[in-house]
Amino acid sequence: MKLGIVGLPNVGKSTLFNALTKAGAEMANYPFCTIDPNVGIVPVPDERIVRLGEFFHSKKVTPAVVEFVDIAGLVKGASKGEGLGNQFLANIRETDAIVHVVRCFADDNVIHVDGSVDPVRDIETIDLELIFADLEVLERRISKVGRTARMDKSAGKEYAMLERLKVHLEDGKDAITFEPADEDEAQWFGELNMLTAKPVIYAANVGEDDLADDGESNEYVQAVRKYAAEHKSEVFVICEQIEAEMSELSDEDKKVFLEDLGIEESGLDKLIRASYRTLGLMSFLTGGEDETRAWTIKIGTKAPQAAGKIHTDFERGFIKAEVINYQDLLNCGSYAAAREKGLIRMEGKEYVVRDDDLIEFRFNV
Repeated sequence: MKLGIVGLPNVGKSTLFNALTKAGAEMANYPFCTIDPNVGIVPVPDERIVRLGEFFHSKKVTPAVVEFVDIAGLVKGASKGEGLGNQFLANIRETDAIVHVVRCFADDNVIHVDGSVDPVRDIETIDLELIFADLEVLERRISKVGRTARMDKSAGKEYAMLERLKVHLEDGKDAITFEPADEDEAQWFGELNMLTAKPVIYAANVGEDDLADDGESNEYVQAVRKYAAEHKSEVFVICEQIEAEMSELSDEDKKVFLEDLGIEESGLDKLIRASYRTLGLMSFLTGGEDETRAWTIKIGTKAPQAAGKIHTDFERGFIKAEVINYQDLLNCGSYAAAREKGLIRMEGKEYVVRDDDLIEFRFNV
């Protein structure tokens, strides 16, 4: 899973990135401090593999990971080359989803590129630039397909779809709300890799005082939530300064710190949960003396394809999957006891893997 962290200059992107990844991206109170995208790999916090690792006495415990890309601040006119322009936009195309950091705090000491705090205006500024960039890509494709549209039936059909998409974008609508008419159109649409076709998760960056009530009393946060609801997007509230402080603490001290603040989970936990929901992801588990590990897959993945996440040979030679709910195994205390209770199942090629499944694959190549 690859997430791009975006937003206007000075909204707290790089501070948040540093807190999430401890990667040390440079921070400064001026626009375009981040000129090259910074990349950090973050383990997904997962109590299940910790407990299973202890159960199996595993030599190695490997969590699922998220790759974060901190991308330079965007301004009006970026699609035409203003600010860092197209460099920024090209970096977004490589991500699975966009984490849009929105400033929801007032602070005279932190410059706002537009002179005032207005989160919905800020969101629309970036969204409009992304639409402009998508239209530029679309125009080039229309020009290319148009050369053969009259003589080739398939090209003619694609051309008609592209023209419909162009009208859709020109109406100020994101590509993610465009509905291809059939499988052919869906394929052509996917090949365009539209920026506005990517799901967006909004990170409402607040001051420390607004964290305890999850931004309920913050009018800026409420405006972002209303906008996100209308666009079927997720929102989570975060205080990047608090996240920066927590990034220096041990896991045990983090728990105490969160309790003292009266909050249940860190911004990283909120973001990862929102990302999994937005992208329709889940993790299944494998375990043993050598390694216990979480594997990220799409919800609805069948057993052979899940096996393929581990190794292509597992999918190619798939025979059966031995499956048990990880909590059931822990409760029983051993595989033998779990077998006696009938909690271990043998599943075939049509089995749809579930969250919390602990699986051992049987295969023959």
